[in-house]
Amino acid sequence: MEAFETLLEKSTEIHGHICAGQVLGVRMAMVGLREIGIVDPQGKDRKNLYVIVEIDRCATDAIQSVTGASLGKRSLKWLDYGIMAATFVNLKTGDAARITALEEARGNSTRYCPEITDRYTQQLEAYRVMPETELFKIEIVKIEVPEFDLPGRPKRRVQCQQCGDWVQDNRDVKKNNTTLCKPCVEGRYYKKFS
Repeated sequence: MEAFETLLEKSTEIHGHICAGQVLGVRMAMVGLREIGIVDPQGKDRKNLYVIVEIDRCATDAIQSVTGASLGKRSLKWLDYGIMAATFVNLKTGDAARITALEEARGNSTRYCPEITDRYTQQLEAYRVMPETELFKIEIVKIEVPEFDLPGRPKRRVQCQQCGDWVQDNRDVKKNNTTLCKPCVEGRYYKKFS
């Protein structure tokens, strides 16, 4: 794996700016990959990696940049929990690790960069050098990735019998012996004008 500063530079370029979340995300990904034995996430190990992120913030872009996991390849899953955490899974071995950013790291930043008065800059710089034991909680976990969530081609496609949209990977809903898409059952996030 490339060095931290190189990975951070690439991640920052993709994300558009440097921030504490980028530093956290790059380091989080490096720790997660190490814990599950993935050495070359964008090369020979790419089909063995599955990542679950629990927040839609800057760190997620960094994790995606380092790992190469993506929604489009179905190797990245987002759970809207609002927690600065990610779980890294080695699909080949079954090894999994959940890495959570520790809230205390924010306050500990003053110990590492007391000369910096701007709080955000202080965190950004401190997160670069802070020992991972002060930055993250590392949990070895067990993950059962559902068959329909695994990377690869869609395993099933059905048509909603109400609106006609096609639904992939078992995301349809059966209601009164009718196959429906979730928007027809739960409501849409948009309004139709026609």
